[in-house]
Amino acid sequence: MKLFSSGDRRAILIGRFQPLHTGHIYAIKQILDENQEIVIAIGSAQASHTLENPLTAGERVYMIHKTLVEEKLELSRIYIITVPDIQYNSIWPMHVKTYSPPFSIVYTGNSLVKTLFEELGYHVKRPNLYLREKCSGTNIRKLMLVGNPEWRNYVPKTVAIIAEELKLEERLKNIATKLD
Repeated sequence: MKLFSSGDRRAILIGRFQPLHTGHIYAIKQILDENQEIVIAIGSAQASHTLENPLTAGERVYMIHKTLVEEKLELSRIYIITVPDIQYNSIWPMHVKTYSPPFSIVYTGNSLVKTLFEELGYHVKRPNLYLREKCSGTNIRKLMLVGNPEWRNYVPKTVAIIAEELKLEERLKNIATKLD
């Protein structure tokens, strides 16, 4: 008995989720509407405690899982994996595949990721973007760094609560201070 056939629609969404924001949730819901299952791949899994990657892989898994539960999404259709970076773009898609259940479609807004997976014959789609300028990890981290509470408008409530528990604003400020 084959558990995964070429006709199955399991998609992968690769991101750093630093932090998970409303745009990610919008994309995850879109992907679940269009596919049987989704693999949420947390990239740069080895990175943490930097301005670009303040959260650990474990913190991101926790944040994503708790938010998916709160959003009442069907967890039996969702896999969450972590993928550490490697230094060779040309073999990176194969690296991702070694960490993931099989998938047949890739969702990304990153042109390099699109090219790399298309070269291997994957169907690649761009997820619909939700308030892209404001719902971006870069913007949210910048707002946190300066203590602007507006960042809470761009993340699910669960993420805001977890970010406060983790003292993420304080962590970012400490990281920035050490860089000065």
